[in-house]
Amino acid sequence: MRRKLRLVILVAGLAVASIATVPAIAATTAKPAVAGPSASQLLARASKGCTKVSKGNYKSDDETAAKISICKAGAAFIWKADMDIDCDGITTKNCNKNTDCCYQNQTSFETSKGKPFQADSTHYFVIPLPSSRFSYTKSGIKPGTTAAIIFNNKVVYAVFADEGPNDIIGEASFATAKALGINPNPKSGGVDSGVTYIVFPNSVPSPVESNSAIDAKGSAAANAWVKS
Repeated sequence: MRRKLRLVILVAGLAVASIATVPAIAATTAKPAVAGPSASQLLARASKGCTKVSKGNYKSDDETAAKISICKAGAAFIWKADMDIDCDGITTKNCNKNTDCCYQNQTSFETSKGKPFQADSTHYFVIPLPSSRFSYTKSGIKPGTTAAIIFNNKVVYAVFADEGPNDIIGEASFATAKALGINPNPKSGGVDSGVTYIVFPNSVPSPVESNSAIDAKGSAAANAWVKS
């Protein structure tokens, strides 16, 4: 798997400005997730009237052609791409400067505890930095927004926790890849194609770093979207 280069911000002031804490809602115990739609149900809804909203296409890696677009079906934003492994955030035995050549000890957004996300624990995904091609901020996608990520007929819910280069798309955390049955190794893992990302605006779980809370919020949003 040819891994895309991670975005490195060299100016300290910009690095600080780029990090935001995901707004915390009053702490509650996450309710058990209601069973969400199947992968086939999600993909069927995604194919129904999905209108392209990105002004141009994205590359899957630095060396590939720009062929990936973002479309919108109902309230959800959708793209089909590869999956590169994001190991950024809290340093662990799986994610550190030795296991990942491009490792950074921070994520664009922070957890409810004001700390970076932990890539080998929390299911999270990446959206490209805002550009004239597409701006998540102008599209109502907030930090911590949930998405259904589909690969090989399996669904994993994840939250938006990190940003990537503004011209490359298709990346998720070590934990997300592992849950989908994809090799999570940041050097040799990932998959070249076949991953569908379905993002549901206005669906931020609390606490945002809890996979059980992510599952509950994501499955509820997915059920509502499939019925829309």
